[in-house]
Amino acid sequence: MERRVTIRDVAARAGVSAGAVSLALNDRPGVSEATRRRITEAARELGWSPSLAARALAGGPRVHTVGMAITREAVGVGLDSVHMALIGGIESVLADRPCALLLHVAPDLDAEIALYRQWWQSGRVNGTVLIAVSADDPRVAALSRLGMPAVALAHPALAGPFPAVWSDDAAATAEAVRYLAMLGHRRIAHVSGPETLGRTLQRARAFEDTAAELRLDSARAVRTDLSAHGGAAATRSLLASADRPTAVLYDNDVMAVAGIAVAAETGLRVPADLSLVAWDDSDLCRITRPALSALSHDPFATGEQVARCLLELLDNGTAPSRTSGTPVLVPRGTTGPAPAP
Repeated sequence: MERRVTIRDVAARAGVSAGAVSLALNDRPGVSEATRRRITEAARELGWSPSLAARALAGGPRVHTVGMAITREAVGVGLDSVHMALIGGIESVLADRPCALLLHVAPDLDAEIALYRQWWQSGRVNGTVLIAVSADDPRVAALSRLGMPAVALAHPALAGPFPAVWSDDAAATAEAVRYLAMLGHRRIAHVSGPETLGRTLQRARAFEDTAAELRLDSARAVRTDLSAHGGAAATRSLLASADRPTAVLYDNDVMAVAGIAVAAETGLRVPADLSLVAWDDSDLCRITRPALSALSHDPFATGEQVARCLLELLDNGTAPSRTSGTPVLVPRGTTGPAPAP
């Protein structure tokens, strides 16, 4: 486990006293310019940052902050209602205590890991929330080495030593496939996210297992980047195939909406010729025509669970993983009986 770099470490590297380091880094008189430069260089080499917690003990304001990093890609396409509801749920719990949520946009995983190190070394945050966790996620190992408290929004199998808050996506996926099969669909496709993403792995495995259990004629999976463009491209590919599916399950709402548009382009009627089911039962699912059948869950409540879990971890040094429930299928206008052969 990595430990925080202290003023004493900087002093040892620069060959001066801790007092001299304090004077130099706080821009106070009492050290020569040459010594100040040597101390500043030593601090830079060691990656030292001023400890906000130490400043609080010295009389400054006490800091209670939870950090959460999101990717530049997510911001670029616009944070969807699921992200915003999740953040709202976290903040609603933190507001009951002198604690705030610090959001930061990171361009990539390396930058995100460097951000955690800087946050932890400086005492900027007390803990963090990990989202969009993937298989063998390097952030899990990095936070473990730092000793930084964290809660992963992921299945416990992906969370490493950290407590996890997770929904039973596998059970929900199986329910959706069984529902479509009950309507007579024998050719069902799954348009999912990146293959390393934790929730994609859960849903893809459940889709394959349930399709095999039901002995479907065709069960195809297409990976995308979860964007509307990716959903549209995947749908066009599926509908142009010889064994065109009669039903498609999408891993989010925007891809399913794109799927409705592509069906209209190709002259297919929804749901008479093609049934569609979306994940993330957002307002978008209710205002489309026809309204989207969707797997519904409560991201605001999930955010509340995440915040409570992290506060428990900070208070007690440990916290159990917990489920935020199983998403429920809400049939609407995009699902119907399979077309006649």
